[in-house]
Amino acid sequence: MKNIIKISDFSSPELDVFVRLTGAQLRSRLEPERGIFIAESPTVIEVALESGCVPISLLCDDRLLDGRVADIIERLSEYPCDNPKGFPIYVAEREVLSSLTGFELTRGALCAMRRPKSKTVEELLKDATRIAILEEVTDSTNIGALFRSAAALGIDAVLVTPTCCDPLCRRAVRVSMGTVFKVPFCRIGDTPSDWPKAGIERLHSLGFKCCAMALSHNTVSIDDPTLMREEKLAIILGTEGTGLKKETIAACDYTVKIPMSNGVDSLNVGAAGAIAFWQLTRR
Repeated sequence: MKNIIKISDFSSPELDVFVRLTGAQLRSRLEPERGIFIAESPTVIEVALESGCVPISLLCDDRLLDGRVADIIERLSEYPCDNPKGFPIYVAEREVLSSLTGFELTRGALCAMRRPKSKTVEELLKDATRIAILEEVTDSTNIGALFRSAAALGIDAVLVTPTCCDPLCRRAVRVSMGTVFKVPFCRIGDTPSDWPKAGIERLHSLGFKCCAMALSHNTVSIDDPTLMREEKLAIILGTEGTGLKKETIAACDYTVKIPMSNGVDSLNVGAAGAIAFWQLTRR
């Protein structure tokens, strides 16, 4: 049942999820069972729904009710909800929405959704052979780009370290074009002390050889035959600027570099990840 609610301002507490809650509040307000994330744009909303994410409410431009968003609204109206009037669809004029910071970037729609239940590392990696580990990557744009490459290039799962950016933050979800829902992921540890030593030991216990993507004198090329023949491989990528921790590199089985030309010493982590994923999934 459709429940279209016209709004003229954003003071209603029902709209806190779109207007006033920070990313940390969205994660922790109802976690772990009922954490929230925001899916932005019709494309991302559709991918999230197809991946089984459960919607809570929708906010959209009222001029899009007869366009692509209309199909999404029809689909959302079929979801069960606590409101006897039906699934809440909040709509507003473009001028009202322009007062909402960043809304002009959403291509007309925001959908609040329940965060999927997270699996353990062991559950996630049960049948995996090629995985990515993101160490302290803090830029949400890079997170989104890495997930998009991981989905496109055959990575079975992504693990993020305790201090890494949330893959379900609004910008990361948007930049990934929803592919963050297509690659299983979880955190490897709950506190900074859980990485790297304990985390890499955990990966070794599951049969993974770990390769650190890093600049070092003692490296193998990314197309090294021995490296590519490994049955289970964890590709570890570091934070922007400083790269991987020395402790991480020391604990890994391989230190891997991408050959460079013209005096360039390194690539953005998103670009490096795409190259590593493509090369190291080709066994």
